[in-house]
Amino acid sequence: MARWLPRSADLTRFCQKLNRVKTLEDDMMETSFNRCLSTIDLTLLGIGGMVGSGLYVLTGTVAKEIAGPAVIVSFIIAGFASLLAALCYAEFGARVPKTGSAYMFTYVSVGEIWAFLIGWNVLLEYMIGGAAVARAWSGYLDSIFNHKIKNFTETHVGAWQVPFLAHYPDFLAAAILLVATAFISFGAKVSSWLNHVFSAISMGVILFILIMGFILAQPKNWSAQEGGFAPYGLSGIMAGTATCFYAFVGFDVIAASSEEARNPQRAVPRAIAFSLGLATGAYILVSVVLTLMVPWHTLDPDSALADAFYRRGYAWAGFLVAAGSICAMNTVLLSNLFSLPRIVYAMAEDGLFFQVFSRVHPRTQVPVVGIVVFGLLMALLALVFDLEALVQFLSIGTLLAYTFVAASIIVLRFQQQKVDPPAPAAGGRPSPEPREGPSAGELKEYESFSDKLQLVDRDKSKEHREPGQLKAAFEPYLEFLSDFYPGEVVTVAVVTLMVSAICLCSILVFGNTHLHLPTWSYSLLLVLFSLGFLLSLLLIWAHEQQHGTQTFQIPLVPLSPALSIVLNIYLMLKLSYMTWLRFAVWLLLGLLVYFGYGIWHSKENLREPRPQRVSARYVVFPSGSLEERVQAVQPSSQPAAGLPDTDTEDCKR
Repeated sequence: MARWLPRSADLTRFCQKLNRVKTLEDDMMETSFNRCLSTIDLTLLGIGGMVGSGLYVLTGTVAKEIAGPAVIVSFIIAGFASLLAALCYAEFGARVPKTGSAYMFTYVSVGEIWAFLIGWNVLLEYMIGGAAVARAWSGYLDSIFNHKIKNFTETHVGAWQVPFLAHYPDFLAAAILLVATAFISFGAKVSSWLNHVFSAISMGVILFILIMGFILAQPKNWSAQEGGFAPYGLSGIMAGTATCFYAFVGFDVIAASSEEARNPQRAVPRAIAFSLGLATGAYILVSVVLTLMVPWHTLDPDSALADAFYRRGYAWAGFLVAAGSICAMNTVLLSNLFSLPRIVYAMAEDGLFFQVFSRVHPRTQVPVVGIVVFGLLMALLALVFDLEALVQFLSIGTLLAYTFVAASIIVLRFQQQKVDPPAPAAGGRPSPEPREGPSAGELKEYESFSDKLQLVDRDKSKEHREPGQLKAAFEPYLEFLSDFYPGEVVTVAVVTLMVSAICLCSILVFGNTHLHLPTWSYSLLLVLFSLGFLLSLLLIWAHEQQHGTQTFQIPLVPLSPALSIVLNIYLMLKLSYMTWLRFAVWLLLGLLVYFGYGIWHSKENLREPRPQRVSARYVVFPSGSLEERVQAVQPSSQPAAGLPDTDTEDCKR
């Protein structure tokens, strides 16, 4: 029976495969895409991705059903949490100017399977986002014509009464997605030009909404007679915040487009900051005027802004808002269709997804296969699924991506920068550089490479410490941590930090409602998990991090990413159980794809050398020089014929 069990060495190699990181090219500016996008192009792409369906759909839905007028507070908290995540994206986008966004950032710092799962979930987010926006676009256009399109379809095609499916097939939503797919296929420059036109119209309509809205505002709509400012309490505000996160997904398109930016090191951080600031301000102000124009409990979730103007007697204004909202939603459709094929391209280019999606059209320089296939899938979703069922699923994948990107920032910041070893001189071995070692001592032999690092480079490390090493000030108190490789303790601390954050947020969300914990145990668990979180944070801070890079760096690391992790996990736990159930099913499908295809076709798998059984020993001489003895392990029955004695074949390092 025992012979069928996997050996520990095989399990170790398998885990190493799952957690291998992506090897980046020396010239990260080299690409098969067309680097033609400026800072303004990226900023408008971000604004177009954020200011659209969230402004015209989620604002009314969250205000009426989840938070009331306190949707304003929900957008403020969601904007702050998105800012923490956006800063992490900005640093990664500047340092790794490659398409793929959160998938790529996780792959270069955390590991392959985590990167695949992030990419797999972001893929679903974009598909659902595009389908939901297309249905909202169709609903707004239908409202302009007094729902004649809906009535015609139900009369001549029929209606459905199936859970999670639309009441009728939305052919108009599917058609607009197909048209947008065709335009995206023409290249990044055409997509950017269309986005500029629609964004300009959208911003003009938003300005009109704010001016007219404040003119028509009635403060009594926030009074107690109408239910008050926060009728659903703090729980409703936080639940609304989790849903409002979908509104800020758009800045991810900037990171996904970094491989097509002319100067990504400067353009990506600036575009993310500008677009997120403008979008957050627009959401807060529009939420204010919407809930002041009409009572929040009378809002129409499908077309809240246009309906509010109609009911105040400004039919022409409602018509203008509906027309402007259609332009705004066009920018979101373009943003989704622009980003999704590029993330799929990055996964296919790395061998984790089907290779057909890595093909780039030679003339338009875009992944046209991915654009067409996923455009058709979006159209199918928009044709048959209900908007409300789609919107409920939108936030969880984004929050998970934000969490992993924040953790990746910490891991990457405390890693040593990988430098390719110099090529050996022709016809000879690379000569070791002279080192200053101990002035006296006996010949000592050590079995581990970390022992060599501690003994030979101890004096040097006190003067200059590499990222991931313990700070000199903490070495007298935490000397036992010096035995680990640089960055190893930080990685363990990040895992501990995330586990503590999950436990802490679980107690906050479920402690009183679902678990019914007594007050003493509730408080005790909060204190214990908070201490675990803070101790992990302090342990990370006690190590050296990378400094002096020429690209943008998020301030207050590891505090800022850690706050982002906590807030994202808390918001994920506030989502409904049905959202988690659908997420788990999609995750299982992703694991089947990865273990059935990705792990075998990964380019990192092809780069891995075949395992060789080799024994190595490091010898430290009194002068401080190193000598490594390498001996191939041969079976006793088959001696290594022709091989000289390894005591005389020493490799100097």
